[in-house]
Amino acid sequence: MSKLVIGVAGGSGSGKTTVARKISEGLETESYVLLPQDAYYKDGSHLPMEERRKINYDHPFAFDNDLLISHIDDLKQDRSIRIPKYSFITYTREGFGEEISPAGVIIVEGILVLEDPKIRERLDIKVFVDTEADERFIRRLKRDIFERGRKVDDIIRQYTEVVRPMHIQFIEPTKRFADIIVPQGGDNRVAVDILISTIKAKLAGIG
Repeated sequence: MSKLVIGVAGGSGSGKTTVARKISEGLETESYVLLPQDAYYKDGSHLPMEERRKINYDHPFAFDNDLLISHIDDLKQDRSIRIPKYSFITYTREGFGEEISPAGVIIVEGILVLEDPKIRERLDIKVFVDTEADERFIRRLKRDIFERGRKVDDIIRQYTEVVRPMHIQFIEPTKRFADIIVPQGGDNRVAVDILISTIKAKLAGIG
């Protein structure tokens, strides 16, 4: 059976993960696999900790897109995969997770999913989650404090020096590749419902 591949992109803290989760919930009985681009950061274990902290994690070069693409292709060819386990505390890849079987729907979610043309050409539906900058910053601030144990000053400095400039340079321009734009993330019920209806219509055509 053919696979439907959905890409969900948007800025850090835009609500991509929530949108991806609501898509999966809306699929009801349809099986799915979620590939978070965050899991495919390049391993920094060969570098001293101080050097790892200096890496620009919002730049396209920070991601191991070759591995992500090979995993998309494997799933489309009915081959199982093991998603990398990446630590945002040590900035290293800590092995791989459990084996994941292929599914009818493959959801690829991440800030730069629409930036790489090799990923884009594998996507049947391209989604961009468009959320105001101040809302994205607040969400990122809370996440990095409570989930990643980072200090407020460090988060603010990283946002102003790296995250915001990279969003303007690399992420925001990929909006033009989107088939569907979801304003304000998963809180936009109407947009999410339209997206789910579109996916179901595509699946009906595939089936």
